[in-house]
Amino acid sequence: MWYEILPGFAVMAVCLMIPGIATIHIQKFTNKKSSNSIARVPYHYYLLDRDRRLFGDGKHSAPKGLENIN
Repeated sequence: MWYEILPGFAVMAVCLMIPGIATIHIQKFTNKKSSNSIARVPYHYYLLDRDRRLFGDGKHSAPKGLENIN
């Protein structure tokens, strides 16, 4: 019957969620507590890289202000 596919669907859904969840937690633990930001979508990675480039020192948690941006 139709309900026989539910266990297979559940296994497939869990397997597809593992990489996304693992990426969030790996990034959180490798940040060395420099910030609380977590990139959940590719656009967030773009914003974090932009902030690192603008603010220097590899930090993106404490912006210096517009007058100090190189």
